[in-house]
Amino acid sequence: MNAETLKLRLKQFAYRCTKVCQILPKEYLSEVISKQLIRSAFSTAANYRAACIAQSKKAFTAKLSIALEEIDESLFWLKVITDLELVEKKKLTLLNQEALELVKILSSARKTAQKKNEN
Repeated sequence: MNAETLKLRLKQFAYRCTKVCQILPKEYLSEVISKQLIRSAFSTAANYRAACIAQSKKAFTAKLSIALEEIDESLFWLKVITDLELVEKKKLTLLNQEALELVKILSSARKTAQKKNEN
């Protein structure tokens, strides 16, 4: 997968997370979770974009690591929404799958970048 395709997927993931937040119940707990999910989802996309224009291999790996941490956090918040039954589980299945796949992609990219930094 090339960088532009991944940038688009991460941005679309963030947009899809906002749609989930819009259907959460209007209560304090949902508001807190919503803010966290939106922050982490958009941070993933922003940090990956920053990695793509990094000025060094180490800076690239550092930004990629932040993007990975943020997508993993997004996955966590989606699981919380599911576990607390704030939204029907079936409505989140595809988004959870996408989050997990993005975790794997970014994790693999970071491992590759770390190996290149060692050489």
